[in-house]
Amino acid sequence: MNSISANLNIMIKASEKASKALIRDFGEIEKLQVSVKGPLNFVTNADIKSEKIIIEELRKSRKNYSILSEENGSQINKDKNNVWIIDPIDGTTNFLHGFPHFAISIALKSNNEIVSGLIYDPIKDEMFYGEKNNGAYFNNQRIRVSKKKKLENCLFATGGIDSEKNKTNKNITIRRSGSAALDMAYVASGRFDGYFQKNLNIWDIAAGIIIVKEAGGIINEINLDQKNKIKVLASSNEINEKLVKNLTNF
Repeated sequence: MNSISANLNIMIKASEKASKALIRDFGEIEKLQVSVKGPLNFVTNADIKSEKIIIEELRKSRKNYSILSEENGSQINKDKNNVWIIDPIDGTTNFLHGFPHFAISIALKSNNEIVSGLIYDPIKDEMFYGEKNNGAYFNNQRIRVSKKKKLENCLFATGGIDSEKNKTNKNITIRRSGSAALDMAYVASGRFDGYFQKNLNIWDIAAGIIIVKEAGGIINEINLDQKNKIKVLASSNEINEKLVKNLTNF
């Protein structure tokens, strides 16, 4: 097993504890009380419970770190330079419909840079993580982005394309999974060759940023102080320029 930092170890423990509650709730979807939070964006009891567990676990060891989370927003603490960025369920709509494709996402921003990230799919028991200058891993095995060089041989992910504003110049194979965090994890591990999406929140992608980078991939420049309406394009170095040219008005 690779050497991991104390902070990443804390993140792993928090995600594993929260996942136990998520798995139980996923088995009883019908009983969840749901309130509308926005178009295609639901908040569930499971979402709130998962976030509470994660925050409690992180605070046990790092009580002074600040927090930015999907449900509770920004919580400034004594240590403003270290911020946990949390999405308790990335893929809430999937979760709500009993579709087993969602993840817990936790990142650590230190001095305005993402230095650690973890994405955990509790249903498949798949954990992706990365740390600055320490590589990216999937269930403790080192991962790298795809080495494919031709667009026609690639598989890309997106959360949706505005057919009028974001046209592709040639037919490329695209999947829509409903989880930005897992899309980025899959780019890091070579399952997807690239991912592009607009109007994302920082908690959707924070962990994925460092994981993709540490897996040898590249991502467009992102303002980490921006909380929403973020544009992301992540891929391998091999295919990035070709993908950018293929997307119109992205």
